[in-house]
Amino acid sequence: MSHGSLTPPRGGDRVAGEPFASRSTVWGAHGAAATAHPLASLIAVDLLRAGGSAVDAAIGANAALGFLEPVMCGIGGDAFAMVWDPATRKLAGLNGSGRSPRALSLETQRERARGGFIAPVGAVSVSTPGAVDGWWTLHQRYGRLPWADLFAPAIALADEGAPVAQAVAYHLDQSVRGFVKPGRGIEEVENLKAIWAPQGRPPAEGEVFANPALARTYRLIAAGGREAYYEGEIAEAIDAYFRRIGGWLAKADLAAHHAEWVEPRSTSYRGVEVWALPPNSQGLSTLQILNILENFDLKAAGFQTTASLHLQIEAKRLAFEDRARRFADPDFADIPIDWLISKAYAAERAALINPDAVLDPVFPGEAPSHGDTTYLCAADADGMMVSLIQSNFRGMGSGLCPDGLGFMFQNRGELFSLRDGDANLYTPGKRPFQTIIPGFATRDGEPWLAFGVMGGDMQPQGQAQIIVNLVDYGLGLQAAGDSPRWRHEGSPEPTGAPATGRGLLRLESGVPEATKAGLAALGWTFGAPDGGFGGYQAIERWPGRYAAATEMRKDGCALAY
Repeated sequence: MSHGSLTPPRGGDRVAGEPFASRSTVWGAHGAAATAHPLASLIAVDLLRAGGSAVDAAIGANAALGFLEPVMCGIGGDAFAMVWDPATRKLAGLNGSGRSPRALSLETQRERARGGFIAPVGAVSVSTPGAVDGWWTLHQRYGRLPWADLFAPAIALADEGAPVAQAVAYHLDQSVRGFVKPGRGIEEVENLKAIWAPQGRPPAEGEVFANPALARTYRLIAAGGREAYYEGEIAEAIDAYFRRIGGWLAKADLAAHHAEWVEPRSTSYRGVEVWALPPNSQGLSTLQILNILENFDLKAAGFQTTASLHLQIEAKRLAFEDRARRFADPDFADIPIDWLISKAYAAERAALINPDAVLDPVFPGEAPSHGDTTYLCAADADGMMVSLIQSNFRGMGSGLCPDGLGFMFQNRGELFSLRDGDANLYTPGKRPFQTIIPGFATRDGEPWLAFGVMGGDMQPQGQAQIIVNLVDYGLGLQAAGDSPRWRHEGSPEPTGAPATGRGLLRLESGVPEATKAGLAALGWTFGAPDGGFGGYQAIERWPGRYAAATEMRKDGCALAY
């Protein structure tokens, strides 16, 4: 297979596989797990070997990541999942996102807004955390091991401590420095400093960090289930905390929260069915990008060529116009999903793309009548596959940590709009637009791929790049993630933020120089690579075995047995 003008490494760097692959794909016959931290992957495999289901493994790994990778996830955030159920031979979807506080009005949000947008930190950005209830709901249907067993490894880690991984240490330093900076508007920061900077600074790479407060909270959840968090001692502590600091999230908001089982939506892409969760997530954007790209011969365009990347980036820009205008809580908005992911609409959008120049301007279609995240996946010997994503959102979250509980609340509420008429307009009791999206793909009705690319608006563009690499360019599972990526920013947002011209295109260093020059000639404006190209994990189902891959850009690993 041709790789355009990619230059292979020096002879001997790899004896097999793609020249840019960072490692080999992992294989196993009985189960697999891929997460953003080696200890979390090990916990997942241990739970599988103990007789747990893929859901048990995913929950145990996610709980561990709440301690090991607090810059990306935790029980102050939301969760989404897709589960291939071998008993029903169907894909189930779970929306575990929480709603805005009932007591926080649109008027108050506008009074406290910054530049016309909801403040990115502090109590106005907090929405009801959905992760724990999401875990509970998944376990009630698919768990095999006792609920408490899933938390034992994370409790031990949080009590005893563990060395801090490289990427986690970097993001902790950036986040904590940002939170304590004067003028941020956070109601209190002493709790976060006590947890993550007890010596006046966050722990550095390799230093042992412990969080006994989180271990105690996990013990309460292990013993009391979801009720401990949403109705019991933890709920009482959360309620008291926000009353103390002058916030709005209350015990009544927690008690009213329940995850929802939802029907995943799909589209076909050159013989593969790609699945996504419907809004309030941005999952449909992946399907729209792929639908548009199916109108072009990417294989003939060539891997990592100017022609291929130009088409992919334009497809993203077109899809993101609809994302900004239409994606919101479906309880509050009429979203034309069937039309948005139809082949006919995709053909109309594809016809707008000029292979010789950047499309300018870009508009959403007219409907007829009408981060910071962690991603993980797990698979078991019975054929169950789980694709799970969980997040506190940007920069660890809101900066607010409830007294004595050891975690930070998400700032997902920042993603509401304050503009009248927007589908995503802030409303009390409404779920905000969500960036976190698990991915899944099937072939001929059989499970094929549980995958995700964490990282804000990088997620749908990253997911599309993975599918293109696998389907159009025939890359292996690990190489598909290691392949150099692009990220386009500057599209309009569901917050009401407008597009910024043609936006900014960021390319990883492995993109061929000839490709960069060709894109510049077409009119693209470049930004420097900034490390924001997502975090990939994947498990691929083969007859009688699994392949697993992980992200070279993060701290994690894939394991199989």
